[in-house]
Amino acid sequence: RARGQQLTKGKWSGGFGGLTSRHDLFKPVVCAVNGTALGGGFEIVLACDIVVAADHARFGLPEVKFGQLAGAGGAHRLTRAMAWQRAMGMLLTGRDIDAATASQWGLVNEVVPAAQLMKTARKWAHEIAANSPLAVCATKEAAKCGLARPLADVIDHSFPGRDKLRASDDFIEGPRAFAEKRRPQWKGL
Repeated sequence: RARGQQLTKGKWSGGFGGLTSRHDLFKPVVCAVNGTALGGGFEIVLACDIVVAADHARFGLPEVKFGQLAGAGGAHRLTRAMAWQRAMGMLLTGRDIDAATASQWGLVNEVVPAAQLMKTARKWAHEIAANSPLAVCATKEAAKCGLARPLADVIDHSFPGRDKLRASDDFIEGPRAFAEKRRPQWKGL
């Protein structure tokens, strides 16, 4: 069971992988795809923040071929992640695409040989982890929560993560470390 999931009416909340229905998860999620991510597997990928794919990976939502709908967020996330016509082409035909195409279409951050997959995914995770944890979470919260609102409404909107960041020691430490030309010492407080 993924952290944060709860048993509700005999089902685990959070959706596939504990991710597809988590709209309150503001920690970054790095995904490494080593093979075929179709249907629910691709819906999990679409719910992640950073996607690293092995060069042989494939992606698709074939649900229409089986009289189904990509209902764990796939039909909604795919159309937000790429050009409408490309997304609809995949959704309405059930076609899948290779890793290189997924990268060209903006669905994948990086494509690497399979032998480098986990090393590369960890590199992304370590690069994120080197930043202020409060700033990372506040950034994801602002991006995710602001996506459905007009830009003018979110520019100065006070999200809880932003407020927590601005009241933290890290908010002072970052500019101080920059001015002193040293690495920041994040406390997450």
